[in-house]
Amino acid sequence: MHCCKNARLFNSLLARVFKAFLLLFLLFLWSASSHAASSNMHIRNADLRPDGEVYSLDADLDIRFDEDVEEAVNKGVVLHFLVEFQVVSPRKYWFDDEIVTKTQNVSLSYHALTRQYLLMREGRQQSYDTLLEAKLELAEVRDWKVLEKSQIEKGESYRAALMMRLDQAKLPKAIQVNAIGAEEWALTSQKYEWMPKELSK
Repeated sequence: MHCCKNARLFNSLLARVFKAFLLLFLLFLWSASSHAASSNMHIRNADLRPDGEVYSLDADLDIRFDEDVEEAVNKGVVLHFLVEFQVVSPRKYWFDDEIVTKTQNVSLSYHALTRQYLLMREGRQQSYDTLLEAKLELAEVRDWKVLEKSQIEKGESYRAALMMRLDQAKLPKAIQVNAIGAEEWALTSQKYEWMPKELSK
């Protein structure tokens, strides 16, 4: 009887220890996934519209920075982003016919003397009082002339693609080393693809 009682106590203690370890493990997974999701970039929508003799691109993104990324910006690190756009004409039995490929460079920085955040896009600089305001502007692509109407043929179908990513090669060397494999610095959007109706008219 004494041995059975000790065995039950041991099993009960073992079960409690196992539950405690399981809870800690689940909390670790939750914490890791929350941290991984704290920096991200997602394209919500993109559209081409006729603009005189060209087509202009408008797009909206959701952009969120990890605390480490925000701290780096506030300490003077410049973030360089690449916005990449492409239009192809799909081919069933051959490689897609590339119509146009465009790249836009955008940089985000903090100027300590003026205490303002600076956003540079296509040679145009804008200043903001808060990082939130600067990120909201970074998350909008407006009036980007990407395609000439003369490049489009009637009766053809076209597929457009858009991506945005942080150019890690332009980060300071010390951060580049830490950024390798670090989720907070893996700021890359999905490849957003669509068939623009405007190009098939």
